[in-house]
Amino acid sequence: MRTVVVPFAGAAGKTRLAAARRTRQEVSLAMLGDVLAATLAVGATLVVTGDDAGASLARELGAHVVDDPGGGQGAAVAAALARAGAGAALVVNADLPCVTADDLEALADAIPAHGLALVEAADGTTNALGLSSPSVFAPVYGPGSADRFRGLTVGSVTVAVPNLVDDVDTLADLERLFARCGPRTQACLATT
Repeated sequence: MRTVVVPFAGAAGKTRLAAARRTRQEVSLAMLGDVLAATLAVGATLVVTGDDAGASLARELGAHVVDDPGGGQGAAVAAALARAGAGAALVVNADLPCVTADDLEALADAIPAHGLALVEAADGTTNALGLSSPSVFAPVYGPGSADRFRGLTVGSVTVAVPNLVDDVDTLADLERLFARCGPRTQACLATT
């Protein structure tokens, strides 16, 4: 069984949503819940977070929680992958509320031997990774990270799975993706 890592910064990681902190928190948790519904269907899931509400939701849904060591997304993912053991692993951002188990299976199927598959966001960052093993990971997140992941010395392929490409950074993103979002995100948006 593969391991799936989901880094979750909580409402603090969604400041571009341009909404009140409580709304950002509710939307962030709803998206996390939808992402976890997909990840838990394909493997043991590790949520790495320092957010108490996110940790509580992860445990409630059956995921394991890893304390965020600080230092950004790369350090968070590395901390979780250190617990993953051998074998393939997926890394899926928590702001992908449209993702399904089939999308994650497509990512896993694209992983090259001794390499990685990546899903690039429209802005050049990285939304998801499929790793042949945790040892191929390097903490190169941030602006332009997709190019840096492709530039690693391991074999890499880029995968364009729409539900993994479409991340949520703004309220306009949520409005555009509403019909494809998971049920928790849709319910949250219907009440905000």
